[in-house]
Amino acid sequence: MGQRQGSGAGLRQAEAIIVERYPQLLRLAYLVLPQDLDRHTRLLRAHRAVQHSLRGAGRRARQGGDPLAAVRAQVVRRAAGRRRGPFPPWVWGLRMWPTAEGLDDAARGLAGLSPYARAAHVLCRYDGLDGDTAAEVLAQAGAGDPGGAVRAALAAGAGPGPEEGPSGGTGTDAGSRPGRETILHPADVHTRPTDLLLRRTRVRAAWGIAAVLLLAAGLTRATVAGPEAGLAVAYAGAPAARSALDPARLVRVPAQAWADTGRVDFTAWPARGPRTGDRPLLARALGTWAAPPSGTAVTVAPSASAEPPGQPPQLLFAGEPRPGTAVVVFLDADRVVRYTEQGRRRSLDIARTDGADVTTAAAVTLTRDGGTARRLLAPWIATAGVRDLSAPATAARPLPIGPDGTVTTDFPPEDAARQGQDAGAGDGRCGPRPVLEVASSPRIVEKHAFLLADRGGPLPVHLTYTPPADGADAPPARQPREATGPAALARWAQEACALDAVDGRAVRSVNLWDFAVTELPETPGRAVWSCTRATRWTGQGDVQIRLRPPAGASVAVARARSTAACGRFGQHVLATTVWRAPSGRAYQLAAGSREVAEIDATGSLRSRTPGRTLAVPAPPAPAPPATLTATLRSGAVITALDSRGGGRD
Repeated sequence: MGQRQGSGAGLRQAEAIIVERYPQLLRLAYLVLPQDLDRHTRLLRAHRAVQHSLRGAGRRARQGGDPLAAVRAQVVRRAAGRRRGPFPPWVWGLRMWPTAEGLDDAARGLAGLSPYARAAHVLCRYDGLDGDTAAEVLAQAGAGDPGGAVRAALAAGAGPGPEEGPSGGTGTDAGSRPGRETILHPADVHTRPTDLLLRRTRVRAAWGIAAVLLLAAGLTRATVAGPEAGLAVAYAGAPAARSALDPARLVRVPAQAWADTGRVDFTAWPARGPRTGDRPLLARALGTWAAPPSGTAVTVAPSASAEPPGQPPQLLFAGEPRPGTAVVVFLDADRVVRYTEQGRRRSLDIARTDGADVTTAAAVTLTRDGGTARRLLAPWIATAGVRDLSAPATAARPLPIGPDGTVTTDFPPEDAARQGQDAGAGDGRCGPRPVLEVASSPRIVEKHAFLLADRGGPLPVHLTYTPPADGADAPPARQPREATGPAALARWAQEACALDAVDGRAVRSVNLWDFAVTELPETPGRAVWSCTRATRWTGQGDVQIRLRPPAGASVAVARARSTAACGRFGQHVLATTVWRAPSGRAYQLAAGSREVAEIDATGSLRSRTPGRTLAVPAPPAPAPPATLTATLRSGAVITALDSRGGGRD
């Protein structure tokens, strides 16, 4: 390995490795690239990163380095942002995304890590490298702190082979095991056409731009001339515009498709509502989406695209949820678009739906009016009810589901909810917190009920609960479960205030994870440490650590934004706070998740305690806060989340 080779030999070695290991290298690039790219663009950039790694890897191999490590390093270097071209490869007329189930879930789970930590995760977990070898690859790729990136990946649960974290799911690919390393990779793709004629010449693209400009001008005139003028303008311009904006070309799914498919999400929704055949309404909705007229209220979820459709979208609903208000709902790949018109007023709401499933694709909010909301339920929802999250002992009140799949829920006005919150502030309760409780049809899954909370977005938020690990020496990981059982409802009643910080436009689910149960000094009973994680559609999440003593309200002890903590790829957590006992003495408390083996305190407090909990007298004021870390059973070290915004390594 130490001898220099000819330039041709180095290139041939690198080329052979790229050809032989293309799916694995493509997976490495795909998972390192940023999550805010849509799947089509990320896939194309991943191909570019792999294919453009040849020359740099060949030079490294020619100098006597390990050819495989050189190729991996070049792929990471390009995917992480260095020496990456400004544009992905162009694919005209097609949209592509990987067929591998779980790949995009893995990408979303890694969103809170740095690019090099994401690379370390893939190298260790899927490609079977040990930490030192992965760090050498990252060093070649230009990482400033390769050891830190590996530690961050290990703290996120990136050991070799499949792993299971608190947000559920088991890894489906183990790169270190022969014959299984290509199970989870993006080399196999689904494709859908955009406009087939668009591929014939780039001139067509220019015509498409012209068509949008013409449409914008026409729609402005249409607001004066009426709906028929808007319908006429919608067909003007190039074939791409005619195809995407033609109501006759909208995708309409058969009514029973949801009961005979392996993909239960928005793509299985049929077109419902009494105005699905209203051509002028559909044309106005599509035209407003393509070029919103002046005065249109447009709300776009964080990281979502507001671009008009590149192909005919799927129609989900068209009707009047309440008199005088027309609503049209479309699905376009990973977006749900809701168009609303009341007289001459129009609005457009765009939400992300990446990786939606039987729970997160279960409902769409059509209208809100004071304390009343009208929702369209998924066709696989058999029953619906409304329950007060703050009253766990009270049964859900059944709601009738209309023939078009809609339900009406009555929520308390904001001032009433606020008064309830003030009244319940002393015991930790936040007043009325209505949530929707729905159950899937037995044709999908038996006895499957779940909770959906309205947090202001077009899509409700799925609520789950993860109970604490048992008392075993090495307890297995717990998966989130539906928050409909007595224990889950009781805990959510105590922590419902955490939902106030959830942005319903960006968040898909909120999991309440009780990661430790400990005793407090001078206090009988046991306290619960919990992590509430609001996971966004991008995969990133915001977490809040709370400590609930045996008596009294929960207190927030730490917060972190855009993090992997408390999720599938952030299953190891340590939290700390200074707590004052009834006697007035201050104690430094800390608790860790199931893999924590030892807790160390440094700085103004010196302590080393085996196990998952710590409770020692706090340093006297005005001493600076102590720094706490935990050593995991694997040897990795994590830093405590605390009120200063500290985080995991």
